[in-house]
Amino acid sequence: MQDFLSLSYIFFFCCVVAILGFYAILWQQIIKRMPVGNAYMFKGTTLVWTMLFCYFIFGETITIRNIIGAIIIIIGVTFYAWTGGKNIGKGSGA
Repeated sequence: MQDFLSLSYIFFFCCVVAILGFYAILWQQIIKRMPVGNAYMFKGTTLVWTMLFCYFIFGETITIRNIIGAIIIIIGVTFYAWTGGKNIGKGSGA
């Protein structure tokens, strides 16, 4: 909640850009070392981590919809890991 283009606003904006730059480099390193499908599947867990960080750091409230969404994501990742990442749901034809 800083004034637009104030020194503190510019500082926080630069911090955000630096974090996004670090994230981009880290993401490139991840997809170099694992299959892209696996990497994108685990990327969905960032929503769960973001929800938890916002709760503990910023005091945001967690709604029942947030909890249901997080459970669905965790179930999906767990199911994928449990099946060993095999092609689930793909037919034998076409």
